[in-house]
Amino acid sequence: MISENSQRHVRIIVFGKVQGVFFRKHTFQKANEFGIKGFVKNQEDKSIMIEAVGNNDQLTLFIDWCKKGPARAKVSGIEIMEITSENSLIKFEIIK
Repeated sequence: MISENSQRHVRIIVFGKVQGVFFRKHTFQKANEFGIKGFVKNQEDKSIMIEAVGNNDQLTLFIDWCKKGPARAKVSGIEIMEITSENSLIKFEIIK
């Protein structure tokens, strides 16, 4: 059982019309609003990849937002994978 305060690390892949609609910028803003650490970057297949670290409550809010994205986005689906990482993420950033 995962406690409320334990940190989880997830990889989120967002599909649909998610590039060219300021998805990364809005993801950065939402991550900071929810206290999420990690990064967001465009993928060659036109999807967006996000790595996010936070507690259950933070990640639930963040993932729910990712399912919709910013106003101009048209999210067709997302994949979420629990991952383990040796990287210590100390902030959220946009990777070009």
